[in-house]
Amino acid sequence: MKLTTKGKFAVTALLDIAIYSESNSRPITLYNISERQNISLSYLEQLFVKLRKNQVVKSYKGPGGGYMLNRNLDEINISQIIRAVDEDMDARTCRGDKNCKDNRKCLTHDLWAGLTSELYSYLDKITLKDLIQKADANEPAKIMFCPN
Repeated sequence: MKLTTKGKFAVTALLDIAIYSESNSRPITLYNISERQNISLSYLEQLFVKLRKNQVVKSYKGPGGGYMLNRNLDEINISQIIRAVDEDMDARTCRGDKNCKDNRKCLTHDLWAGLTSELYSYLDKITLKDLIQKADANEPAKIMFCPN
């Protein structure tokens, strides 16, 4: 179980949209997110197809187009974002399938299933609004992807 850059970049990009679209009430382009957050534009495009499909963001075409959040900041939790981009944070190696030894649950299956449940439960409680309130909203450039 590891949260990859897919999930981390999705959260970072949505925080960027939340901060910059709130300050000017306009859609934010992926190019601008890419420049500010140092995330590949093509990678963002792949993520935003999934985020739009899962109704986390809405897109606006044409001049002045871009992306905005589809719901209020306090209605988008981190778990929804992670799931929207198909990030897998399941700690079970069998992923819930019956591919443990002899088609039975292994001895540690419930341990890892419980950990996965706790992880999602924790991320369900944290919204974009929570993260922004903890950050220094006066300096949005500080909200950047941390590689570690």
